[in-house]
Amino acid sequence: MSFGTKVFSGVQEVLVLALMLVSVFALFYVNISIMYKVGIAVMVFSVIFLTTLATQILKQQKESKQAAA
Repeated sequence: MSFGTKVFSGVQEVLVLALMLVSVFALFYVNISIMYKVGIAVMVFSVIFLTTLATQILKQQKESKQAAA
């Protein structure tokens, strides 16, 4: 299971999917205030986005080091 191109390793993919499942459970099945639900959604989106961004940046740095050597 991969998100388009091969960005994540297997462990990262499992952790992101687990985070998504927990957030869906928290958003739809837990009786909490709408403000908490919005906060959870924003935090989950931020974590997934930043994880993807950091992985891409590290991958590009690794490729540029290999090209320079």
